[in-house]
Amino acid sequence: MAEPIKYGPARVLPGEQIPITTNPDTEPFWQAAKEHRLTACQCGNCGHFRMPPSPYCPECSSREKKWPTLPGTATVFSFAICNKNPANGEDYIYVPIVVDIDGAPGARLNANVTGCNAEEVHIGMKVTVEWTPIRDGWVLPNFRKV
Repeated sequence: MAEPIKYGPARVLPGEQIPITTNPDTEPFWQAAKEHRLTACQCGNCGHFRMPPSPYCPECSSREKKWPTLPGTATVFSFAICNKNPANGEDYIYVPIVVDIDGAPGARLNANVTGCNAEEVHIGMKVTVEWTPIRDGWVLPNFRKV
């Protein structure tokens, strides 16, 4: 049997490489992130959560939105192990993940994971949010192994 691959510590991509653009549907998420507050779009009519945010609720078609503060924890739904920085091709271990956000049933978020070796990441792993400064004063939610 082959020896498992050892990747080493998972890191987030350098923040200066990550630009953010907003629109009226996404800006409340990014403003909350600047305050180090994890949130997700919730329908103000029926309570359905949706990420990414959209103009209309897919359940009831309402335009009403709420942005509740969430606990800041999540569960890994999916992941990939990457060992090249896409911006310049340098060796750089990072693990993009999709998480199910605690407190927001059905809402998922794309991020990166840190706080563990890449080969430790697994579906069902519990993670907690940590905040990464990026370009133009924005802050990106990433996650660390609990």
